[in-house]
Amino acid sequence: MSLSSAEAEYMSMQRVVAELAWLSQLLHEFNVEDITPIPLKCDNQAVIYITKNPVFHERTKHIELDCHYVRQHLMEGFISLSHVSTKH
Repeated sequence: MSLSSAEAEYMSMQRVVAELAWLSQLLHEFNVEDITPIPLKCDNQAVIYITKNPVFHERTKHIELDCHYVRQHLMEGFISLSHVSTKH
């Protein structure tokens, strides 16, 4: 159970990236051309900051493993992360 909206969105982002990694591998096995970076949109700027900032803060210790997973895929160029307004 998450204690903040940022934590909930980050946990969701980790699940999405895991699914994208699986789908990407499946497409690779079918010899489909590389589709990376896959654009990933997020309406929470705090989550984007946590992902892009390599310094962990006291408040984000509990989501550290998810941060490593999403950040690793971002740094490898597997995903690209950008902000989108909530109304869109």
